[in-house]
Amino acid sequence: MSYVWIALIVIVLFILVRCINIVPQAKAYVVTWLGAYKTTWGVGLHFKVPFLERIEKRVSLKEQVADFPPQPVITKDNVTMQIDTVVYYQITDPKLYTYGIERPILAIENLSATTLRNLIGDLELDQCLTSRDLINSKMRQILDEATDPWGIKVNRVELKNILPPKEIQQAMEKQMKAERERREAILRAEGEKRSAILEAEGEKESAILRADAKKQQKILEAEGEAEAILAVQRATAEGIRLLNEAGPTDAVIKLRSLEAFAAAADGKSTKIIIPSEIQSLAGVATGLMETLKEPKGE
Repeated sequence: MSYVWIALIVIVLFILVRCINIVPQAKAYVVTWLGAYKTTWGVGLHFKVPFLERIEKRVSLKEQVADFPPQPVITKDNVTMQIDTVVYYQITDPKLYTYGIERPILAIENLSATTLRNLIGDLELDQCLTSRDLINSKMRQILDEATDPWGIKVNRVELKNILPPKEIQQAMEKQMKAERERREAILRAEGEKRSAILEAEGEKESAILRADAKKQQKILEAEGEAEAILAVQRATAEGIRLLNEAGPTDAVIKLRSLEAFAAAADGKSTKIIIPSEIQSLAGVATGLMETLKEPKGE
């Protein structure tokens, strides 16, 4: 009999030990009492009543990722594409997650597929390719509202890949190549235009500098000639002043006048008018020269 009691004690201790549960961080246990929901255990040490209480579900409270396979969708302009989505969600209510819906992840996948078809059906191909942020935001909002009764919060939705048909991809690549060539031609033309403008501006500045140099040269030459004329006039005035100070006689003045007319008659003038006083003086000078030329013996 002693062995039976020992066995019973061991069994009871084993059952009691098995009824001790430790809930780790970021976990929650849904507990039922005779099949009905009783409570949700959080982090810490908990004791389960044997045979009456049962841990219905162990739920992770961490943010989780669901990567769904590509879904065929049709755009507004009747282009069929393959789009796969990634949903980031987190369980906020373990009770609703356990009893709200059967197979919640499958429900999220189907809901995301139908929501994606509805959104893409209102957009054209080009809008689908350039409006990812808008599509992600609308899908997140719709999924978050739909999954709220299930104890799930959808934090983010991302369109991972948008795959149009191959012929559409080839057409887009050709279009992109043509656009790049057009931009290259525009940039080349703008470069040539800029180069021509710079060259014309350089020639213009060079012509301005040359004209300014010629102008400065002519100004300097004119100033030099003016200074030379002024110097000659000053010398002439000075000579006249000195001559006046010396008190010249009439004969000297007439002789200087004759020298001046002799200088004027250097072969360039065709007609010279000589005053009568200078003519008489010239006659006297000519007679004197002839007298000097006669022989002494006569």
